[in-house]
Amino acid sequence: MEILGIGPSELFFIIILALIILGPKDMQKAGKTVGRWLNNLVKSDGWKAFQQTSREIRNLPTKLMRDANLEMAETARELRKTMGEGTSYRPASTQSRNLIQPQTTENSAQASPANPSEAATDPNDQTS
Repeated sequence: MEILGIGPSELFFIIILALIILGPKDMQKAGKTVGRWLNNLVKSDGWKAFQQTSREIRNLPTKLMRDANLEMAETARELRKTMGEGTSYRPASTQSRNLIQPQTTENSAQASPANPSEAATDPNDQTS
């Protein structure tokens, strides 16, 4: 837990220093003064503007990603429209899956023999 960027151990150290410097009697007056000052600070328009700006900066990466995603979706819609209604659009992820799957055509069956020993004793092999 942090208060204004000050952790519990630092807060304890500050209280001990204040107690030593101010003493127990003046510590009560100083506490009331600091409390009023913090109360006025938190209720001020400047603090609210600071909090709003801080919140916007924290949310900026998320907002930028959303905007970029919306722009990409709009571009995809425009591409589909220009490609025509008859052409089907397939996302890249399904296209890459189809590339990985083996195709069963006559050429692929001839290129890879069923028996690996046949590949070693290929009569057309002229590398010897």
